[in-house]
Amino acid sequence: MINLKTVEKKLDDYAAQQTLPSKRATQLFRHVLNDVIAKATTANLDGTFFVATGDIPAMWLRDATFQILPYLSLADEIPELRTIAKGVLRQELIYVQHDPYANAFNQTASDAHWAEDESNIPISPFVWERKFEVDSLCAPLFLATALHQQDPTDDFLDDEFWSTLAVILGVFQQEQHHGDSPYFFNRSTGPASDTLKNHGRGTEVGDTGMIWSGFRPSDDACQYGYLVPSNMFAVSVLRDLLPLIPDNQQTLRQDTAKLIEEVTAGIQEYGVVTLPTGQKGYAYEVDGLGHVNLMDDANVPSLLSQPFLGYTTPDDPLYQNTRAFILSTQNPYYYSGRILEGIGSAHTPANYVWPISLAMEGLTSTDPLVQAARLEAIALTDNRTQQCHEGVNVDDPRQFTREWFSWSNMTFCQLALKLLSAQSA
Repeated sequence: MINLKTVEKKLDDYAAQQTLPSKRATQLFRHVLNDVIAKATTANLDGTFFVATGDIPAMWLRDATFQILPYLSLADEIPELRTIAKGVLRQELIYVQHDPYANAFNQTASDAHWAEDESNIPISPFVWERKFEVDSLCAPLFLATALHQQDPTDDFLDDEFWSTLAVILGVFQQEQHHGDSPYFFNRSTGPASDTLKNHGRGTEVGDTGMIWSGFRPSDDACQYGYLVPSNMFAVSVLRDLLPLIPDNQQTLRQDTAKLIEEVTAGIQEYGVVTLPTGQKGYAYEVDGLGHVNLMDDANVPSLLSQPFLGYTTPDDPLYQNTRAFILSTQNPYYYSGRILEGIGSAHTPANYVWPISLAMEGLTSTDPLVQAARLEAIALTDNRTQQCHEGVNVDDPRQFTREWFSWSNMTFCQLALKLLSAQSA
C-alpha cells in the first residue's frame, strides 16, 4: 500500500526546489502543493482513494478530479501519484455505479447528508448529496482521458470502466429528454438556489439534443436546464474516449458517437447567440424555448475554461468573443475593485472573485505574462493564511469565504506547474 506520508514528503522536496515569478507565489506553492495528499486523501484497503473536498467531509466527483489532476504532471518524478490518481478514478467509478444522479458521496455508509431532501428514491447512506450535475459524470471521464494521454500503454481502461461509461451514457440519453426523466430534487431548507423549481423538476425545457442539468458546478440550481459549459465538457470527454472504446463494444461506440453529434449540434443551434457586445458567442444556459442566460460563473466547467477542458482552442473566434464578454462588467458576475478583478459566482456574495477563475484565466491564456500575473493575483489573496480561498472581496483580501478549499489550492498549483514547465522547457 502506498504510504501517503512518503508521497507528501516527496512533494515537499519537489516544491522546495521550485521558484516562481514572485516570492509570495513561491511561498504559497510550496505550502499548498501537498494539500490534497496531506489533508484530503485517505487510502482504502481495496486500493482506491477517497478525496474530501476540503472543509466538507464528502467527496465530490468534480472536485476530486480537479484536486488530483495537477499531480499527473509530476508522475515522472513521483510515480506514486499516478497510482493514487488511478485509485481516485476507481473510487469515482464505484460511486457513479452506485448512484449516477448523485454529486457527492460519503467515504463509508453513513447517515450524514448535506440536508434532508425529497427524492423519488431512498437516499443511499453512501450519498452525501443527490444534485444532478452533468459535470459530475464528466469529471471521472476527464481524469481517465488525462491518465491515458500521459501513458497510452496503461491498460486501466477495463471492463469496469466501460460499463460505467455505459451507465453515464444512459443517464445522458435520458436527460436529453428531461420531460420523461424520473429525476427530481426538492430541498425544503436553505436558499432557493439549493432546490429546483416546478416541484423539483426545474424550469420547463424543450428538447435540443443537449443534456439537461439540474445544477451548476457551483451546486446552485440552473436558471435554464441546458448548461452550455457542461454540455461542452461532455462533448470533449466523449470525443477523447470514442477512439479508445474496444472493438467488442460496438453499441457503446455507436451510442457515444451519436451523443457527441447530437449535443454538438444542440450547442451550435441553441448555445451560440448574439452577445451584448454584438458579436456571436456562447450563452451560459438556454432552455430550448427561446430563453437565454448570458453570464459566466467561476466554477469549472465554465465558458472560460473550455480550452483547458479540450472543447475548443484559445484562438477559436467564438471562444475569443465569449471570453471578451465574460471578462468584462457585461458579465453580471465579473467584479472589479481596488485589489482584484475577475469572475465570481452567485454562490458567494457580490464583489467576491474566485481564485479558481483567476487560475483558469491563466490556464486558458497563451500569454506567459498573463499567466504570471494571475498567479501573483491569487497569491496576494491568501491574507497570510497560506491558503487559496473560495471567494475573496475585491477590495479587502481579509474578507473571504472558506478558510480551506482544496480545489482552489490545486487549481493554483495547476497554473504554477504550467509556468514551471515553461521555465524548464
